Amino acid sequence: MTALFADLVGQEQACALLLAALERRRIAPAYLLAGPEGVGRRLAALRFVEGVLAGPQGSPGLRRRLAEGNHPDLLWVEPTYLHRGELVPLSRSEEAGVNRRSPPQLRLEQIREASRFLARRPVEAPGCVVVLEQAEAMAEPAANALLKTLEEPGRGLLLLISAAPERLLSTIRSRCQLIPLRRLSPAAMAGVLAALPDAIADGAGEAAAADPPELLELAAGSPGALLHHRRQWRALPEQLPGRLQELPDSPDPLTALALARDLSEALDGEQQLWLLDWWQLWLWRRGSAPAVLRRLERLRGQLRAYVQPRLAWEVALLELGTALGSSRQ
Repeated sequence: MTALFADLVGQEQACALLLAALERRRIAPAYLLAGPEGVGRRLAALRFVEGVLAGPQGSPGLRRRLAEGNHPDLLWVEPTYLHRGELVPLSRSEEAGVNRRSPPQLRLEQIREASRFLARRPVEAPGCVVVLEQAEAMAEPAANALLKTLEEPGRGLLLLISAAPERLLSTIRSRCQLIPLRRLSPAAMAGVLAALPDAIADGAGEAAAADPPELLELAAGSPGALLHHRRQWRALPEQLPGRLQELPDSPDPLTALALARDLSEALDGEQQLWLLDWWQLWLWRRGSAPAVLRRLERLRGQLRAYVQPRLAWEVALLELGTALGSSRQ
């Protein structure tokens, strides 16, 4: 493997496909980089763009510019939230105070902007490049607009990044060269985390020892997902996970109501959904009854459907006390 893809660990097939296209100078108009979150899809896109612009050997100077988003012929598009009449990119949503209970979207106006960008005259590169992150987040009008662009690609290059390619229109998938990325083995994950700066990896060795076992299962072969789960875990108020674990067989209503209040007040919507994922896995590992897990699925749906969070937690915790008591008998 050339130095261009040296830091893309555990993705030999994807690297081989992208490198072959670069070496043979047979670049397709569109690529679909498909695989789970956090396994290197974004890095693969960056390195491939570098190879397209600088050749298979890459360029350190260009690499820095691409990483900083400082290239006039590259447009990186990510899903957005509609917040106070403005579109806020996913990467800036937390600092902007966006309510993230509903998922972000790639919107029609973003796809139209991408189409105009691909059609314009490049400044430095042979052609313009557009990268669409979370391509599965396109609403139907945006997907139809993208399809028109794919039907007349011109000289530009379009890269779609997706964790759920099956949610894309089949006509979009058929017009893209598929680049599959896989979940990493435990050894490869350990290697990736060990190579990260401590500021990013949270001290890989020490953090891994302190992680609850559910985090590794939730990550499912994705170093990026493990880092995300680790950050979510460390951001939780210290007592909340333990209070969920110790939910009595038949909780006093005041105890359940207090826990529901603290969960809804201390955590935003995204954190509540994450904690629910962890708690569901924790219960499943301990053999909880299917009725308990189904009730948590109902709670998840309610939290995503804008049911008042505190009320949803109150009812669920009261009902779960009875269900957990039955499952332990």
